[in-house]
Amino acid sequence: MSWLARLKPGASTSTNLLVAALMWSFIGLYLMVRGYLLPEALPGVFLGLALGLGTVKAFWVIEQAARKNIARIVARPDGMCLGGVYSWGMWGIVVCMMLGGRLLRNSAVPPLALSVIYVAVGWSLLLSSRLIWQEWNARKADGLAKK
Repeated sequence: MSWLARLKPGASTSTNLLVAALMWSFIGLYLMVRGYLLPEALPGVFLGLALGLGTVKAFWVIEQAARKNIARIVARPDGMCLGGVYSWGMWGIVVCMMLGGRLLRNSAVPPLALSVIYVAVGWSLLLSSRLIWQEWNARKADGLAKK
């Protein structure tokens, strides 16, 4: 066994799904809280707009990525590296989104619009994370049923 293989944080498929679900959920919650607090308090109509946009984005875009992520994790054998919970391309998208968020915060975009964007993106991630949670829960239930 190579020295690199011994250092990798390998985990079961169930653990990889748990990590993916936690990441999507926590990042979604973080963005929603940050967006809501940005201009002090997001007025109700704009909060509704953000949640509506986030729901549309979740069903049309993000859930497709969640399904691909689930299929990728499930197709991998047990014991694979936790860092491999996402493909290289997905990690690239994560970095691009982080840089995009940084650019938006430092741009001339009005705080209210920025709040709507943050809450919408956060809600879409949080809403879509339910697919990963469902798969993790199904595998956990299957594991308990086998015992």
